[in-house]
Amino acid sequence: MGEIEAQDQVEMLGADFFEDPHVYYRRWRERGPVLRVQFQRGVSQWLVIGYAEGRAVLADPRMHKNLAEVIEVFRQKDPGALMDSPALPLVAHMLNTDPPDHTRLRKMVNKAFTGRRVAALRPRIEEVTAALLDRMAEHDEVDLLESFAVPLPVTVICELLGVPFSDRESFQHWTKVLVGAVGDLEERNRCSAEMAQYLAALVQTKRTDPGDDLLSGLVQIRDGGDQLTENELISMAFLLLIAGHETTVNLIGNGTYALLRNESQFQELRADPSGVPAAVEEFLRFDSPVDWATVRYTAEPVQVGDVEIPAGELVYVALSAANHDPARYHDPDRLNVTGDAGGHLAFGHGIHFCVGAPLARVEAEIAFTALLQRFPDLTLAPDATTPTWQHSLLIRGLTALPVRLRKEAAVTTGE
Repeated sequence: MGEIEAQDQVEMLGADFFEDPHVYYRRWRERGPVLRVQFQRGVSQWLVIGYAEGRAVLADPRMHKNLAEVIEVFRQKDPGALMDSPALPLVAHMLNTDPPDHTRLRKMVNKAFTGRRVAALRPRIEEVTAALLDRMAEHDEVDLLESFAVPLPVTVICELLGVPFSDRESFQHWTKVLVGAVGDLEERNRCSAEMAQYLAALVQTKRTDPGDDLLSGLVQIRDGGDQLTENELISMAFLLLIAGHETTVNLIGNGTYALLRNESQFQELRADPSGVPAAVEEFLRFDSPVDWATVRYTAEPVQVGDVEIPAGELVYVALSAANHDPARYHDPDRLNVTGDAGGHLAFGHGIHFCVGAPLARVEAEIAFTALLQRFPDLTLAPDATTPTWQHSLLIRGLTALPVRLRKEAAVTTGE
């Protein structure tokens, strides 16, 4: 019965989906963990919202991610889609490949994000964090995203990759357009071309004048005679630069917003800062900075739960829906910073598990510990009571987070 229902019904995503996707997920869950969805304009796609089913799909080798094949599936369903897109040089990275190419590419960057390597970055992350909080302290009210959640991971990833921090405004704008689905097709194509040109020039700089940074290392690396091609270097730089900061920005932003809307949880964590690492895992589960994992397609018919998805179908896993599956987590819609968020899928699962997860966790741990210590009376500003969210299926993040730093800032005088 589940297979018949999933095959015959297509759920529509409205414009209000981005404000609170869990309204949709809770309704869809009554139908089962696998369904077909569609925007008002576009082709229908399969969406997995169950935890067990999502985890299985993320690790299933029959779910392919090869870029050329994914594009062909799109074209068959929507002729003309993605054709001659300037974005293609940016997306031929390891997240859009299958073994053995994925294995080769992943091996080249794995060692940069080991726990030991990331731990060595801790003093610098703490230094950047303290400096940002010092600047925030000069004000009574700030946008936490602009003042803290964005510049912290951007500074760290720029230094790690060897990207000039002075260029941050450009690549952050490109990121919002390309990843956050902001702007029309013409603007997206223009930003794709501009970012590809920027990264190509940066790669050339690293080739002629290498530094002690990760991107220079990738340009120079030779692993068993192997070397990244020019397109692979550009797309790898794109992936590491974007994924290396965008996820952490929204981990800090979403986590802070959730915490400030739950006073008891805020006080509990403030009273016991040793609980921050566990709280970070709960923030990741409760409001995942990535909503839908990047697309896969079925190379052959695949049974997912009670549903058989035919070959040649596009499949997404809603990570945030899986992380709120009541079959996996008790009372999943309630924030619990001392609960067990273990096994969440915020960083994915399987061979495509986020390579930057150790860095994101350390940055978030340092950020929340310092933020709560420095501003124990932190509250949401009135403007934050009706937040706006990015209109993106990939990224789950606020567009702004106004906060007040001190109690006295909330006191009004006069008539």
